[in-house]
Amino acid sequence: MASAVEISKIQLREIDELAQMRAVEELQKEIWGIPDLDVVPLTHLVAAREAGGVLIGAFDGQTLVGFVYGFPSFERGQLAHHSHMLAVKPDYRNFDLGRRLKLAQREHVMAQGIGLISWTFDPLQSLNAHFNFSKLGVIADRYLPNFYGEDAASFLHQTGTDRLWVSWLVSRERDSDDVNFSSAPSLIEIDVDDSPRRNNFSDRNRVAIEIPSNIDALQQQDPETARRWREETRWAFTEALKAGYFVESFVREVRDDKRIGKYLLRKGTS
Repeated sequence: MASAVEISKIQLREIDELAQMRAVEELQKEIWGIPDLDVVPLTHLVAAREAGGVLIGAFDGQTLVGFVYGFPSFERGQLAHHSHMLAVKPDYRNFDLGRRLKLAQREHVMAQGIGLISWTFDPLQSLNAHFNFSKLGVIADRYLPNFYGEDAASFLHQTGTDRLWVSWLVSRERDSDDVNFSSAPSLIEIDVDDSPRRNNFSDRNRVAIEIPSNIDALQQQDPETARRWREETRWAFTEALKAGYFVESFVREVRDDKRIGKYLLRKGTS
């Protein structure tokens, strides 16, 4: 495991050598447990990078310990950048490398004259939600059921591959610290037995959607309850976004000695 002293020596730089791209292939398999068939291959990385894609690595000496990869896209009538993958080795995840990689990606994208970066993530993953909304300041108004199909190869996809599509307006700072969750009714709440409880849809200016603090642990302990969380949150996000809400923020809190995550959705145009 890397120490704090070693972390200070980690360098972020563009990946432009074939051997480094081979290391990107291997890191995908190591972190996500996917087979060779589902790996984004070297040939794709070479072509995408030449066509304006961004591929940045985090290096501990000569060893690749993380990377971020994305490519140009066209969204909502404008040129954008879709960030397809962000990966950091487990031993390096407590040293802010994910945020550093994202900020490096932002610098490259802004230098291309692009003001929007998008990506997808599993909305049941509380740590990712906190990173995306609280640290980076994304917003979201698209929910994609089984985006990668029902039978994705990775061990991370045992409850399906539903994704929230997020947008990062990279040229604008967004402060969400003053967002008030106290009066927002929850469409889905965590019950005393960790199961999801659905409430009636409430047409208010703000609504909330709760999720477990650790869906992976719940999947190991109680797969049926984890599956219900997917079904219930799919309903909540789908109905709310269809009714004109967008996902504005995410917080982590403790209620009755139970850690929970909570999305805040605001009615209006994102």
